[in-house]
Amino acid sequence: MFESEYDVIVVGAGHAGSEAAAAAANMGCSTLLITMNLQNIAQMSCNPAMGGIAKGQIVREIDALGGYSGIVSDTSAIQFKMLNKSKGPAMWSPRVQSDRMRFAEDWRLKLEQTPNLDFYQEMVAGLIVEKDKLVGVRTSLGLEVRGKTVVLTNGTFLNGLIHIGEKQFGGGRAGERAATGITADLLNLGFESGRMKTGTPPRVDGRSLDYSKMTEQPGDDIPWKFSYSDITKPLEKQRSCYMTYTSPEVHDLLREGFDRSPMFNGRIQSIGPRYCPSIEDKINRFADKDRHQMFIEPEGWNTVEVYVNGFSTSLPEDVQFKALRSVVGFEKVKFFRPGYAIEYDYFPPTQLKHTLETKLVDGLFFAGQINGTTGYEEAASQGLIAGVNAALKVKEQDEFILKRDEAYIGVLIDDLITKGTEEPYRMFTSRAEYRTLLRQDNADFRLTGKSFEIGLASEERYNKMLDKKDKSESFVDFFKNTSYDWKEANEILKENNSATVKQNDKLFKLFSRPQITMDDVRQFNDVENYIQEHNLDTEVLEQTEVQVKYAGYIEKEKNNADKLQRLEYVKIPSDFDYSQLKSMSYEAREKLQEIQPRTVSQASRVSGVNPADISVLLVYLGR
Repeated sequence: MFESEYDVIVVGAGHAGSEAAAAAANMGCSTLLITMNLQNIAQMSCNPAMGGIAKGQIVREIDALGGYSGIVSDTSAIQFKMLNKSKGPAMWSPRVQSDRMRFAEDWRLKLEQTPNLDFYQEMVAGLIVEKDKLVGVRTSLGLEVRGKTVVLTNGTFLNGLIHIGEKQFGGGRAGERAATGITADLLNLGFESGRMKTGTPPRVDGRSLDYSKMTEQPGDDIPWKFSYSDITKPLEKQRSCYMTYTSPEVHDLLREGFDRSPMFNGRIQSIGPRYCPSIEDKINRFADKDRHQMFIEPEGWNTVEVYVNGFSTSLPEDVQFKALRSVVGFEKVKFFRPGYAIEYDYFPPTQLKHTLETKLVDGLFFAGQINGTTGYEEAASQGLIAGVNAALKVKEQDEFILKRDEAYIGVLIDDLITKGTEEPYRMFTSRAEYRTLLRQDNADFRLTGKSFEIGLASEERYNKMLDKKDKSESFVDFFKNTSYDWKEANEILKENNSATVKQNDKLFKLFSRPQITMDDVRQFNDVENYIQEHNLDTEVLEQTEVQVKYAGYIEKEKNNADKLQRLEYVKIPSDFDYSQLKSMSYEAREKLQEIQPRTVSQASRVSGVNPADISVLLVYLGR
């Protein structure tokens, strides 16, 4: 039924699996995507949205690398927002509200149009390993499929257990069965596993809600998009979301069900996402708060189904219903389905290399929630990196690793590999020490060239990036070399309550002022003429403004990154024996022996390793 041997087999077709399969196939590898249900490719299991704080940067990075998440997010979007616009550009984060059904459909169509990619629907029940090397997978029907590499992206399906109040049943997602067999095989191979929990809110009938009692949350007046390519266009029309609040009455009704809550009666003992707690967890942990926000998100252009963001719960369905009916605007609410919690197996990511290949088994890669992360964006980025490195391994080419100063994806994977995680890991801008460099507006500058070198990003994308970069840099030079008339400048400065000037100076200096925007400097004829003459688009104007206004911050962060990168080049032998470093703390020796960092820089980020330990290591390495 199958080719004699695939280059890459991807198990699971969620966000991680879809990106992994697309990347490997687009790099010329014969690829098989095998999943339990081909109708649910790239399913949005939780909220119908992509992007957000730090997550939006990841989607733009995936797009810059040649992945599909940005394109599909654009083609299925029903609303666009740039979050944190009141803050500096390092914090700007794009987000789209998505049409859930169209998102999955567009993903499937993109994958079906990808050459070198085959599909098969069945559960993978085990792995075929020969001499510590993975050689394929075994399905629930007993079929053996041979592959040079395998990428596991099992999401919440590994021994998944769904909880609704005191009821529990096996499942990887509402209406879908759990996956069994793989965990047992991995444990037999020597892997360590754990259990994590996540949850999702009820879905309700939008026709039963009274939106007039809620606060409307429209999209941006001038929406933009995720993808740097010309395949997609900004939205011309948008759907609004709405906001309402819980109340003390709602909280009291929820508390009535706490004795039947699996979170509080001991049925769930695994750890859930700290930054996306259930409603019962919120009212228990934040008892001083008399209300919590709820965002009412439409599931698509035409469906009446609504996602109740902020009301994630595993309480009994009757308690969920009774409490929701006490929320303003929900007095006559009708349920489509109740919320639930789900427990699933994961494998601590310290067992992986930075390529996302496992240390124990050659040719086996993990990506997504199997590594302890949460979120579509985090999963998709891991899938892309795993797919790329599986393809490079087959081609016997150098591995592809992004550093912390190159991408949020690099921060994500480095955090997982060096620190591990005992709770679902979610990306935040605060996790990135170089966030001024890792902005959403320059992801193509940072990553498209790297992706083009390994054969993933197309030549068209690469040339488009070079053209944008050249135009932006030339425009910055224009500001540095062009003077303004001080009398004309003072008119603009007065309008913006900025201190006036007494002599002519360079436009760069004037534009650097916080109060002065691109629209302000376009009042100078020289600037507007330059824009028209060189046909500069919105992206170039935005990139130029950031480069001018934040030049000092960017340069400082680059210098800091360069200093710290020196340790990145101090390699540690792969078979290094830390037990011989008696001057190093016992904890540090134990952690470093377990994780086996590749460089001194990575070693310095391992939890439990302090600067004194790094000094000992540097001395021993002759540095």
